[in-house]
Amino acid sequence: MQFNTLGRTDIKVSNICLGTMTWGEQNTRDEGHEQLDYALAHDINFIDTAEMYAVPPKAETYGATETIIGEWIHARKNRDKIVLATKIAGRWGEGNWLRPEGVRTQHTKAQIDLAVEGSLKRLQTDYIDLYQLHWPDRVYDGFGFHTFVDHDVSDMTRFEDILEALSRHVDAGRIRAIGLSNESPWGIMKFLSLAEKQGWPRMASIQNAYSLLSRRFDYGLGEIAMREDIGLLAYSPLAQGILSGKYLNGAMPEGARKTVFDRLQRYEGPGAEHATQDYVDLAKELGISPVQLALKFVETRPFTTSTIIGATNMAQLKENIDAFKIEWTPELEKRVHKLHCQHRSPCP
Repeated sequence: MQFNTLGRTDIKVSNICLGTMTWGEQNTRDEGHEQLDYALAHDINFIDTAEMYAVPPKAETYGATETIIGEWIHARKNRDKIVLATKIAGRWGEGNWLRPEGVRTQHTKAQIDLAVEGSLKRLQTDYIDLYQLHWPDRVYDGFGFHTFVDHDVSDMTRFEDILEALSRHVDAGRIRAIGLSNESPWGIMKFLSLAEKQGWPRMASIQNAYSLLSRRFDYGLGEIAMREDIGLLAYSPLAQGILSGKYLNGAMPEGARKTVFDRLQRYEGPGAEHATQDYVDLAKELGISPVQLALKFVETRPFTTSTIIGATNMAQLKENIDAFKIEWTPELEKRVHKLHCQHRSPCP
């Protein structure tokens, strides 16, 4: 296992991060604990979750994943062995069950205080290592788009107010570092500029989608990540399983996420299946699995701090962890680049 520094902090995280969003929905408490035990035994010290998990988000499972992790921490007495990351939900008009009395989620001081308190309680810990803004507090198509739309953002919570609220929790020791997720180049630079100007904590990381099918991070965000030490925590490196090839030609495997929830539209746009087939064929030609090709590609990007993997069963988890062991060769880089030039991120 390799360990990387999280931004400009002194926090060291494993290059593999265990994602947890299925726990409490597709996975039981015991299955979540089994995955945590296995990950820790294989030197993965980085765990990522969110207040709104499990997914798909709904009132009945809100906070379930954090609760499962908290029970594991309490039972194992190993809080000092892990780097724990969670997230506060962003602006969302549909999740009226996230806040008391159906108040719309925003990154106001009051809601940040409430969300931090709730996560600490469910996680059964006194501190959160990395606290992330799950998506922006403004109308922004951060979960994927091909054409920019200039939405009205006049009622967004000011960046200054968000940073000031977060800084109080950092000063109090409840949060060690802060980060972003599903954010834009403009958003990152606004937060960094204000942090430098006001002496507030700076963002240490950004958690965005990144995979062979979704490489918009390379254009703009990649340079910011390198120049400003805002490491990428890459989520959906397998495009939620699509890059494994299991959905090709209309296949619907029993128990798979698409089969159960039909929520993979983001990774099914025009050209996505063609690109997926080409990457699957390339992996087979080179004598590796499609999972190995996809995960190792993400790990080897210079701006990647950690790659977030998720699994609904132990066989998947073991395959994902083992995938990082292959060598990334100049030939692999050359062939992947050629396919990227042909397909150009069909999935936003």
